[in-house]
Amino acid sequence: MRQLTETLTDAVLDPILARDPAGPRITYYDDAAGARIELSALTLANWAAKTANMIRDEFGLSSGSRVAVLLPAHWQTAAVLLGCWWAGVEVVLHADPDAELALVTADRIAEAGDIPEVAALSLDPMGMPVRDLPIGVTDYASSVRVHGDQFHPGGVGCALDGESVSEVLDKARKSAARQGFTAGDRVLSSSSWQTPAEVIDGFVAVLVSGASLVQVANPDPAAEERRIGTERITARRQG
Repeated sequence: MRQLTETLTDAVLDPILARDPAGPRITYYDDAAGARIELSALTLANWAAKTANMIRDEFGLSSGSRVAVLLPAHWQTAAVLLGCWWAGVEVVLHADPDAELALVTADRIAEAGDIPEVAALSLDPMGMPVRDLPIGVTDYASSVRVHGDQFHPGGVGCALDGESVSEVLDKARKSAARQGFTAGDRVLSSSSWQTPAEVIDGFVAVLVSGASLVQVANPDPAAEERRIGTERITARRQG
């Protein structure tokens, strides 16, 4: 039985890091921009650790704090979610007035409202910073790079929208079984991550099954057949 002190990130990443740290874990396409980025489990863990260290050391948050994540389905969002869960903070997917930090795209800064700390992501393929940010808004790309790529969790709170780590894991495992995901699968998806159910079904379920994710933004239907072959797709996100 897993201990209650284990974070959601430990639960989903540790088995993958032990089995296949260098294999592709998230492959991200943006067909509108012509971008393709691939991260191994180890690289994803390093980004998540940097994010967790930033949350704890730069923003002073700890287990039980709440973080609003206002981001699309993207490889950097994956790092943000895993970083939040490693830091033991609760992720909410809306501008909760009780949140202490909001992680947002530049066009959603205003949605953060009165949340005291805001960090903006450009989601640029080359990791470029957001230009002309308002005073008081942190640039994620510039800030996260200075933090360490190892993280030692210090506690566990709720994981996602009021649900515990065990509740999210249980839902993710059931979702993976329902969708037929198994270790070694390459899962093709263009689904959004705007609700807890979408995050669980389209992201956590893939990782907890041991599969890898091919996430496509602005999908070009003409590219799909070729992508299925080149990426060796074996499963699709259902629903």
